Parts: sequence; C-alpha cells; structure tokens
Amino acid sequence: MQVIRTIAELRSRLSDERAIAFVPTMGNLHEGHLNLVRLAREHGECVVASIFVNPLQFGPSEDFDRYPRTLEADCAKLQGLADVLFAPPVNEMYPAQQAVFVEPPPVASELCGASRPGHFRGMATVVLKLLNIVQPQAALFGKKDYQQLHIIRRMVSELNLPVRIIGGETVRAADGLALSSRNQYLNEAERSEAAFLYRALQEMRQAILQGERNFEQLQQRVVETLVARGWRVDYLAVRNQSDLQPASHAQRELVLLAAARLGNTRLLDNIEVCLAG
Repeated sequence: MQVIRTIAELRSRLSDERAIAFVPTMGNLHEGHLNLVRLAREHGECVVASIFVNPLQFGPSEDFDRYPRTLEADCAKLQGLADVLFAPPVNEMYPAQQAVFVEPPPVASELCGASRPGHFRGMATVVLKLLNIVQPQAALFGKKDYQQLHIIRRMVSELNLPVRIIGGETVRAADGLALSSRNQYLNEAERSEAAFLYRALQEMRQAILQGERNFEQLQQRVVETLVARGWRVDYLAVRNQSDLQPASHAQRELVLLAAARLGNTRLLDNIEVCLAG
C-alpha cells in the first residue's frame, strides 16, 4: 500500500486508473471502516482510502484536539486491503482559510445538525473536496452515520458528480453496539450499558411492525426509558428513508434514528424499517 500526503502526488498516482473505489475516513480505524474498504474492492480495481481529521466539521466545544490520531496502526490495518492511502496534513487540504462551502439541504439543521450547527456544512465541503481530488467512480460511506450518507447522496445528485455513492451496513459488536471510534471513550460501566440503545431501537422497530403508528408516543416512551437508565437523549426520531422528513402513517420505508450520551460520549445508531404492503 502506498501512503501519499500531497494532492499533486495522489493525482499523479491515480492518473492512469479508470476504476477507483474510494473510502474516506477520519482514521482511528475499526472493523466498520475495514468492512467498507473490503466492500470497495467489489466496486473498483484501485481502492483508495483517506485519513483526514477535518477541522471544519468540529464545533468549538467538540473533540477535534482529542480525536484519536493513530496513523501508524491504521496503515497496518489497511495493508492488503487498500492500494493507496491519502493522509494529507491540514495545510494541504486547506492551504488558506476556506471561504467557499457546500450549503447542505435544510435537513442538515435537524437531528444531529440541531446540536452540531455547521457540522454538515464542514462535512459536505471536505467530502466534495476529496471527491474532486480522488475522482473515484464509487465512494463508500457507512450507514451508521445515516444523516451524513443522505446529505452526501443529495450533494452528489444535485451537483451532478460522476460518482456512485454506496452505503455500507453498520458493523456491530457481539452485543449489538454499533462500532465507532468514540466507543473507546466509554468506561466499563458505560460500555456495558451502551448496547441498550440498539435494543431500544429494535423494540421500536418491533412495535411498528406490529402496527404501532403513533410515532410521537412511541418515541416519548423510549426516551423516558433511556433517561431513566442514565442516558441524555439528543434526539430519537422516526423518519422517511427517502428524505429524512418526519414519517407519516402512509410511508412504508422508515428509519429510526437516535443520538444519545452516556457520560461524555455521544453515540449514534439507527435501524431501517420496511413495512409490507
């Protein structure tokens, strides 16, 4: 695997490639990331991964400085999976203060965007920059960050970018906890409790499959259960898969989305629900 730090060198390396599959990450890789890289091999002859902790998507009170940087260990994990790793320093991606941004759709101010203003603007901007640099035919993103995936798909569609966006299924620990770089912040007791978020979403899914259509009441019941167990809930929502708008009773393809905190650690999860008929 070749590790490249500059845009010029990366473009030179990829100039003759015609089937590139790209997996952008912020590093501190876990099995969820590696699963995306393996999946990328099915969609391109040359697999490119990137590691870049993007300052534009962190708010002033968020964890940019303490976000784990583990490049050496990440390189070891990617050996034999990726052909090229693009790992630029911040001044390579932002040689001057960024003045042009992607303006994401209105849903970017809801769900995660409600408590992280500007996050999706920074995320979409760096993803567009990376897609322009790498010029892949396919790019892969995990479904765990469901709102992020939706916004990227909208951006690619509306800006007519010649790239297929592929969503990879969420990879989970044995107890159901969605794998995330932030899981390492959990202490032992929190880690034991953390899997309950997925169980709560599963119970919501089962209730809907059994005919529950009062989504607001269902959400409130689950929020109360989580709060009673010591969680601080940012949001719990039933949305349409297609546009992430609040679900109506007539919709058949839904997604249950949650963000909640244990201690100082913010966890995300979601489950898709497809109703028959």
